[in-house]
Parts: sequence; C-alpha cells; structure tokens
Amino acid sequence: MFRELAARPVGIADYLLAGAQGVGNILALYRTQGAGAHSSVEEILVRAFAYGAVAGVASMYLMAIIYGRLGARAGGKSTTNQVIHVLAYGGLPMVASLAIWVLTALLAGEAAFVETPRPDTEAFLVLLLHVQFITYVLLLIWSVVLQVMGFSEIQGLATRRAFAVWVLGQIIGFLVSLFLALIIDLLFPGLLIHLIPQK
Repeated sequence: MFRELAARPVGIADYLLAGAQGVGNILALYRTQGAGAHSSVEEILVRAFAYGAVAGVASMYLMAIIYGRLGARAGGKSTTNQVIHVLAYGGLPMVASLAIWVLTALLAGEAAFVETPRPDTEAFLVLLLHVQFITYVLLLIWSVVLQVMGFSEIQGLATRRAFAVWVLGQIIGFLVSLFLALIIDLLFPGLLIHLIPQK
C-alpha cells in the first residue's frame, strides 16, 4: 500500500487523516484529564475538533522530520512525503477510533470523559465506556503495526529496526512536544490551561 503512495504528493487526504488523528488524541487526553467533570460534551467536542485538527497536522510534520532523520541514520532511504503518507494512512485505525469516541460521547455524555465512571452511572454506560476504551487500545496497536510496517517498506529496513525507529521517534517526539509546550507556556502564560482542561 505504501509503495503505491510513494510517488504521490502530500494531499488533502493526508491532512484530513492527520487532523482526525489529532482530534482523537485530544479526546483521549481529555478523558485522562477528567474533562467531563467540569465541561459539557459540546465544549469538549468543539475544543477537540478545533485544536486537535491543528495539532494533528502539526505533529504529522514534526514526526515526519523526526522519522525521516532517524530512518536515514538507521540506513533507510525515504522522502518526507513518503513518511507523511505512512503517518497519515498508518493512522487509519485511529480515525475509526475517532468515530467511536464521538458516538460514545453522544450516548454517554460527560461520563465518556472521566477516568472512572461515577458509582451511579448506569450499567449499560459503564459497559459502553469499557468497550470503547478496549477498542481504542486495540485500534492504537493496529495503527502502530501499520506504521512500523510502512516504515519498514518505504525505508527498506527490517521490521525490528523499523520498530526501533518508531519507538525512538515517539520518545523524541514526546520530548520535543514537551519542550514546545514549555516554551508556549513561558511566552503565553495560561494558554495551555484553556486548551487542556486540568483535573
């Protein structure tokens, strides 16, 4: 699949997929932060779609640069466009996860965005939240497998080496994101609190 995309330029599909992945990641973050305890579902979804789409596209470019350089150091050869295609299309399972997130939010309301359901939550909703979380984890694993296979294919690396590149890229990406968040917080105090609800 990724070889067929290799010659194509980055297009609208890549941006839409990256944006959808960003929205899904923001929704997962909001759940871990317990945003449902002090925000409505509408507020959470609007914030996630507004900020998540931008964050998804920005992180796609950041990770493409990181993975391009790591792949080259590991002996691979790929273009930035190829890496972007792997990140975007390898994240297709996370787009399915986004649809499940939105459906769960519409059915469960604010309970979809708390870490632990309240004791008075209906049994059906508790079951729905557990199924949604398990599905999210399985789709995340599937996405990782697709991305590792994609890196192996486009960079000509063995699967183990491609997995090592993926893991190292995630660590570097996390550290760079943390550094950027600190700079943003220094330059614009309080901005991140508006984007990411606190517990």
